[in-house]
Amino acid sequence: MPEVAAIILAAGQSRRMGARNKLLLPIAGVPMIRHVVDVYRQVARVLVVTGHAADDIAAALNQSDVTLAFNPDHLQGQQTSVACGLRAAGKAEVLLIGLGDQPLLTPDDLRALLAAHAAADPGRISIPRRGDRRGNPIAVPDPLRAGLLADPHAPGCKRFTRDNPDLVQFHPLAASGFYTDIDTPDAYAAFTARAQELAP
Repeated sequence: MPEVAAIILAAGQSRRMGARNKLLLPIAGVPMIRHVVDVYRQVARVLVVTGHAADDIAAALNQSDVTLAFNPDHLQGQQTSVACGLRAAGKAEVLLIGLGDQPLLTPDDLRALLAAHAAADPGRISIPRRGDRRGNPIAVPDPLRAGLLADPHAPGCKRFTRDNPDLVQFHPLAASGFYTDIDTPDAYAAFTARAQELAP
């Protein structure tokens, strides 16, 4: 396997969740952000980009083997957190850029994405896709990092992948973890109810 670094975005304001920060809600007995980080740590070293409630996120990750990077521009949108993470992440052959609110992801899901990336064209950005829906995380080869940072007005993945379709490849990965995030109270309630149903 190539050397992999993961950039986990955890800087958002969690507005759709209401008064609670979704990344601090319990998943399997730990804050969501810690649960997600623990999954990624099984396949990569991890950098977490913080912004809103940075001290609370840091406390949730206390004694976890991760690096934190504070994005002072987090109020300007997710793309600034992607840029912050790309600048702060150390050298790696592949960068996974993921979200802190995807608790259904498993280490096997991440390994499947990395395997698909390596088996296709490892010089392109790999994106999970199910039907017409794109998933997260995406896998970015290190040589493209500079390209994602080249436009100071629109850094990050969204503009770059749409402007450079020849540098993007999609992989038909069916696992729900790639396409499920927890943004609202209803989504969290549905997730916890399902988890209780599946508990032994």
